[in-house]
Amino acid sequence: MKNKFRSSCPMASALDIIGDKWSLLIIRDMLLGHKKTFKEISDSEEAIAPSILSARLKLLESFELITKRKLPENLKENIYLLTEKGIALAPMLIEIILFADKNFRQFNPKMLPISDKGFNLDKSIVIQNIQNGYRELVQNTIS
Repeated sequence: MKNKFRSSCPMASALDIIGDKWSLLIIRDMLLGHKKTFKEISDSEEAIAPSILSARLKLLESFELITKRKLPENLKENIYLLTEKGIALAPMLIEIILFADKNFRQFNPKMLPISDKGFNLDKSIVIQNIQNGYRELVQNTIS
């Protein structure tokens, strides 16, 4: 996959990779929902089309945000795991969630309460818990 960027701006470069809604939702599902397989990710409420999901997974893998591997006990199914680069997106995801809760809840009454997931606690602790919990999941998955 070619790594073409629209400009030299760091923000624009990041948006070229993770700026579409699907990439961020895939990362959200992996980091917060601990989803690892194509099927688990495609079963999300947002209903991403299989062709789009496949393309985004390849894109995220090409920029080393995720890895694709097979488990020794199941060589038929691919699993996808976030790399440290992908895990490092946790603070940004939390900020987006907090921003949406504060500014868009009035427009979407079905929006899930953030307190259910502990997002109303100290932000740095929430981020650390999410990142460490995901790292533990990866260790348990690959060992």
